[in-house]
Amino acid sequence: MMIRHARTIESIHAARPASDGAGVKLWRNIAPELQQRLDPFLLLDAFGSDDPDSYIAGFPDHPHRGFETVTYMLEGKMRHKDSAGNEGLLESGSIQWMRAGRGVIHSEMPEQEHGLMQGFQLWINLHSSEKLSDPAYEEIAPDGIPSHTDSSGAHMKIIAGEVDGVRGPIGERRTKPLYLDLRLEPHAEFSQAIPVEHNALAYVFEGSLIDGSRGEIGAHQLIVFGTREGHDGVAVSSGGTGARLLLLAGQPLNEPIAQWGPFVMNTRQEIEQAIAAYRDGSLTR
Repeated sequence: MMIRHARTIESIHAARPASDGAGVKLWRNIAPELQQRLDPFLLLDAFGSDDPDSYIAGFPDHPHRGFETVTYMLEGKMRHKDSAGNEGLLESGSIQWMRAGRGVIHSEMPEQEHGLMQGFQLWINLHSSEKLSDPAYEEIAPDGIPSHTDSSGAHMKIIAGEVDGVRGPIGERRTKPLYLDLRLEPHAEFSQAIPVEHNALAYVFEGSLIDGSRGEIGAHQLIVFGTREGHDGVAVSSGGTGARLLLLAGQPLNEPIAQWGPFVMNTRQEIEQAIAAYRDGSLTR
């Protein structure tokens, strides 16, 4: 997609090795100090291992309130169950988009004992008027996610947003998210128009990108694109081995962010209310 002026790279951040759930090993992006800058995106975790000890314990029952989770499975099988009565099996290439709203308790447990498990979980904030809304759940099979190859030869899965008239399966959201899984051939270029008021980032998870001023940007690197009036999109170029990356953009909510673990609200008082609701069992009622 042609753009007039590409955004420059504002900063690059190395993903941090971490673990979550019952010890699942992962790469964690979007540290708390970046949340306001990358509004509405709160967290991006990348997991990928062919060692069962790194994932077999999964993510047992845990609560959420105040945001949406997007789980994208590249490889493997994981069973979702939640307190709203939803259950589904995420398989290779599928997506789960869950709105926690006022509160949900869910689990995500592997249904494999060997082989590769790889994917991502993204947290997207909700507007203050939606934080106590009813929970909702969407599960999208691989054949429901459109594939597209643009005029530059870039191959992509369109999870949310629109490219060249091809729309992803996720419906309209206040945050107007763009979520692309991009595969670039060696020494390829890709550009995408993005509204100037939206925040944009990319996460490289295979190969590398090449930037004229910053050089090579390899795997497990998070790129934050700057925002300047008149800069109407992003442009990236792959290195000699090609690249695979997530490109994300969204309209910021411009509201205060208060987080305590799995709860994301606007004030400390609301966080304390969420903790109390979880402890007394009213979170999901």
